[in-house]
Amino acid sequence: MRTILLGICLAVFTSVSMRANDSITPPDYSRFILTPKASETPHINGPKVYGARPGADFLYRIPTTGRRPITFSAQGLPKGLKIDPKSGIIRGKALQRGSYQVTLTASNKLGSTSKKLCIEIGDKIALTPPLGWNSWNCWGIQIDQEKILRSAQTLVEKGLADYGWSYINIDDGWQGLRGGKYNAIQPNRKFTDMKALVDQIHALGLKAGIYSGPWQSTYASHIGSSCDNMNGTYWWVEQGIVDENWRVDRTKVGKEDIRSFGKYSFAKQDALQWAEWGFDYLKYDWNLNDRWWLEDMRHAIDATHRDIVYSISNSSRVALGPVLARNAECWRTTGDIRDTWESMSTIGFNGQDQWAPYRSPGHWPDADMLVLGKVGWGRHYHWTQLTPDEQYTHITLWSILASPMLLGCDMDKLDDFTLSLLCNSEVLDVNQDPLGYQGTCFSREKETAIYVKPLDDGSLAVAFFNLGDKPCTMSAIPHKLGLIGPQTVRDLWRQQDLKTIGDRDSWEIEVAPHGTAFYKFHPGITNIKLEGNFRKIK
Repeated sequence: MRTILLGICLAVFTSVSMRANDSITPPDYSRFILTPKASETPHINGPKVYGARPGADFLYRIPTTGRRPITFSAQGLPKGLKIDPKSGIIRGKALQRGSYQVTLTASNKLGSTSKKLCIEIGDKIALTPPLGWNSWNCWGIQIDQEKILRSAQTLVEKGLADYGWSYINIDDGWQGLRGGKYNAIQPNRKFTDMKALVDQIHALGLKAGIYSGPWQSTYASHIGSSCDNMNGTYWWVEQGIVDENWRVDRTKVGKEDIRSFGKYSFAKQDALQWAEWGFDYLKYDWNLNDRWWLEDMRHAIDATHRDIVYSISNSSRVALGPVLARNAECWRTTGDIRDTWESMSTIGFNGQDQWAPYRSPGHWPDADMLVLGKVGWGRHYHWTQLTPDEQYTHITLWSILASPMLLGCDMDKLDDFTLSLLCNSEVLDVNQDPLGYQGTCFSREKETAIYVKPLDDGSLAVAFFNLGDKPCTMSAIPHKLGLIGPQTVRDLWRQQDLKTIGDRDSWEIEVAPHGTAFYKFHPGITNIKLEGNFRKIK
């Protein structure tokens, strides 16, 4: 069977250097939208499993589409947790360890729906890859409290929270000097009240993230979580070689002079401050990642008794895999991504397979942030240079790899096409599958690749990628994928069953240049008793 996924790609959108206050009109990619619009009847999206530690603050917003108002309920919650029936936000503290099979229900005037959620109260968090937003790829160091809060509000207003996008992460550029009761890093003048900001994010049912690194300075030349002075003062601050936000003047100080590990670690002090503010996620950034500094912050986070996702950045090496898997919930496997086919495809297709042994619930190798929508890193704002087909490949690959997915765009500029990429529940279900397996390359030729990923319900996610510059026909036979019996092929992007084929039939698809086709073969692995000669079984 032949189908055309997207047809001929649009030419790459030309990037234009613009100032931060200039208007950017998104290109009209509406003809490429494949994701159906969500029904007005309620539908509960998101993961099938969620983890928290005993006694830690619990926050979970039930991701649900449908016409508002919607009324929520939850049966079987652990003792200590309560649900707000209007918002669908579950809060509290669960003290008793265990696996709790919770029935979530959402109802409006058009109908009602229920879904099972397993809440695991134990030693692990981030039982599925984190989904959210990070400030860096758009704003760079040009961030402030207003931009962060507005991004959180827009995540809710534009419906991403209804699909499980939940983290709002502040990257580099927030730091001032050390102080406060812990002598921890305090915010600079762009963040007037960090605790109030986090409280506002939590009120939306979302979670908040913060950034630091173990060097004396961060990549953007703000102070880090170590220092050569026991009192936490830095020579470049004492000499006044900083701007109004306490950032090093890089015209006067070379980066190599400040990117060094200090004699004294302030990880404990900084972690206590982040926990007091209420942060739920830490991006800890340096290179080369090493065991001592990695474990140093792990111990500091543990001492706060707050559930904080610990995300290591950047360019981790596979030899450190066992240490990362013991200490971190996420870790970057690459350098910084850019919005080009060369960057995205190189990161996604080269080197990710080596991390498969270390990926499991609570431990997620990270292929870096998504480069969709308006980006610019605080310098030259423009629309992503990825074509529509390349953007489908980007999301499909990150989904089947089970990579964390953090947006890096201007949330106010999200267009319908980008939203359709981010708000497809069936594509996200592959990423959020509770088995936590990494999709791996089943076959690879010069210009094509097929990736497969076993799913919790026994079905198999199969992604076809055309890495070349011309359309090509690709195929797969269920029997060669290890499947026995008839299989229904479901198009995950279009959310529709296409055809039921025999396990020895070939499924063929024409894939656009730099494009993808993303399917689920179901029922996949079955429990049917085989009889007769094995060569004649059909």
